Formats: sequence, C-alpha cells, structure tokens
Amino acid sequence: MNWEKCRVKSEKNFKLYKISTHSMVIHDTEKELREQLASDIEEIAKLQYKLFAENRQSLLIILQGMDSAGKDGTIKHIMNGINPQGVWVYSFRHPTVSELEHDYLWRHTQKLPEHGQITIFNRSHYENVVISKVHPEIILTERLPGIDNVHKIDKDFWKRRYKQINYFEKNIIENGTEILKFFLHLSKEEQSKRFIERIENKEKHWKFSTADITERGFWEDYQHAYEQAIKHTSKKIAPWHIIPADDKLNAHLLIGKIILEKLKDMNPSFPPVNKKDMELMNQAKIKLQKSHS
Repeated sequence: MNWEKCRVKSEKNFKLYKISTHSMVIHDTEKELREQLASDIEEIAKLQYKLFAENRQSLLIILQGMDSAGKDGTIKHIMNGINPQGVWVYSFRHPTVSELEHDYLWRHTQKLPEHGQITIFNRSHYENVVISKVHPEIILTERLPGIDNVHKIDKDFWKRRYKQINYFEKNIIENGTEILKFFLHLSKEEQSKRFIERIENKEKHWKFSTADITERGFWEDYQHAYEQAIKHTSKKIAPWHIIPADDKLNAHLLIGKIILEKLKDMNPSFPPVNKKDMELMNQAKIKLQKSHS
C-alpha cells in the first residue's frame, strides 16, 4: 500500500473531483487487511506510550469529511487499544454564545494537545472555511468589523482566512505539535447508501438527522469549498491527505499507516534517568526485596 499517494503534493493544480473515492488497495483480502490494521495499531500504541512518557511533543489529528464519511468509525477503530490518558477527542459543532465572543480560532486553541498527548479534532477550524463558505450567513454571527452583510464576504475575505489558518498551524508546529490532516473523500452514492442504512437499522436511528439530508442538497457547494480549503492550506509542513472513504476498512488502514509513520518520524523516547535517580531506584529495590524476605 502506497499511503504517500494520499498526500496532496501540488496544491496549485489540486482538483478534488479527479481523485477517486474508491480504495487503492486491490490485492489484499479482508483478513489480511484486518491483520495489518491490528499490527499497525499495536505499533501506534507503543509509540504513543513513549510520546506520553517523553512529555515534550504532541500530535494533532484533524478529520474532515461529508456527513457519514466515517470520522467516528475511524476514531473508534484506530484509537482502540491506545492508552486513553494520552488521547483526547473533540467534536466542534455550532459555536456557543461564549465562543462567539472570541475569534473563530479561539475555541480550537483551547483544545490543542498538551505535551505528550494525541488530540483528534472530529471536524475542526476548517468548518470556518467549509460550512461557513456554503452558508456565509454564519460569518455574520461572528460580528466582525466591517462585515455586516453577506455581500462583503468576498474572495479576499476567504484568502485572508486561509492565510490565518496557515499561520495558526505553522505556529502550532513550531512549538512542538505535529499536525496530520485527513479528508475522508466519500462519493455521493455511498453517502446515500449509508443514510438508507441508518434509516433501516434501528440501532443506527440515533445517527440519522434530517439536517444531513438538507445539507446533501448542497453537495457540489461543499465539494468546491473543501477543494478550495485544501488547495490553500495544504503546505509542506502540514499537508492534507485525501483518503478514499467508500471502503471503510481500507480508509482505516490508510489513516492508521499515516499516523504510524508520523509517530515514527517524531521518534519519541523515554526520558533518560540520571545517575542519582538510578541509585535511588536501586536502593528502593533493595528495601522492597528485604520487605518480602
């Protein structure tokens, strides 16, 4: 599996519609794929344990995609077996009254990972250049100076916002937090199948929302908004990865592989023990052994 093909390398010529929503994996059986995913998760858990112990670096994972693209399932399957002390997941919905009293990046800054942690944003600050672009009236709730009607939210506005996000991420990375950005690329046909499954399966009724059907009517607008966001914010230090999401298992495998490779590059290590601390530990060991004799 060549997971590097998922990375957006030439953002200037990026066209989302040219990328397949179907998996690039065609040879492995489901059993082999599940075994590989289990193996990768085991390796991720080991590196995450070192990251937590090292307490110097951190990792931010951003998941974006259309409704039913598989963001929740990705979190469930890939983070399974990892120490929950070192992993946090946040979902960003409509901002609260308090959050609207600050700039749009403020609430995301509050949830950035601490040293030694992995944090997952299930939807993220990119909602402010995706859903807000499809429904620009949302921008008016931010009460920005000089923006008192949707006609003032022009191309220059969005260019400024893309730059703000790039600066935001650059600052995060320069201060010790690596970023992985995933767009789960789902076809409209597959989304329809998954919505129908939610309707027909009683155990998935809670996932169904009529609002999702309404937003489906803006499909092309969302595809364009995502394309523009990815095009303007996929940078060398924080590139986007486009994950074919029609096949859930292969999507999980690709994302797991990319997370594993990122953690390997970060190369976390257990903090060294100095000579004095080692002597104290040996003394404690001797006392403990005597207490059992």
